[in-house]
Amino acid sequence: MSGIRVLVVDDDFRVAGLHRDAVAARAGFVALEPARTVGEARTAIAAHAPDLVLADVYLPDGDGIDLVRSLEIDAFVLSAATDAATVRRAFAAGALAYLVKPFDTRVLAERLERYARYRNLLGSARPLSQDDIDRAASLLRGEREGPSLARSATEQTVLAALAGDEASATEVAERIGVSRATAQRHLTALAERGLVRVSLRYGSTGRPEHRFRAGG
Repeated sequence: MSGIRVLVVDDDFRVAGLHRDAVAARAGFVALEPARTVGEARTAIAAHAPDLVLADVYLPDGDGIDLVRSLEIDAFVLSAATDAATVRRAFAAGALAYLVKPFDTRVLAERLERYARYRNLLGSARPLSQDDIDRAASLLRGEREGPSLARSATEQTVLAALAGDEASATEVAERIGVSRATAQRHLTALAERGLVRVSLRYGSTGRPEHRFRAGG
């Protein structure tokens, strides 16, 4: 099962269904069958190993924030509770975001998009710089790109070359008149920032080729 697997934990089946559908509508995400209790959530987590949990606070058999605290899984807390103590407790438990219910599903979609970019950036195999870590935190907060994130003129040209199309580093280099190494370097940097998606395609020789497409 490819994609970012998301488990919704909410005892209201209608709300859980709305949130599940919002997840399923996002490219790159897989919506698991919602859980209605802490017990069901633990069973689902053991069976399906979700990447992200969307947990309500008040559940029939326990506390959603305590569930989040006990997991080594990324989590958002989605709750009608607006008291400062509950919000602080959610963040102290490790929640990456806190969304106040009810909310427009577009809000959840936007947070999921941020999360995908955050996850892509922190998925790098290379050691992270302080700038990388700051970018990841900024992505979750929805902050605009600061000076350290400003796209260079070459990066803008690379993105323009990918507009509405998929291409290899060699093809991008030919389109914008730079060396393949230069195109590859900028494409890799853009991918690490979640601005370009990377896939593998096997050619007639059987050798895999990295293909790039604009969009996180």
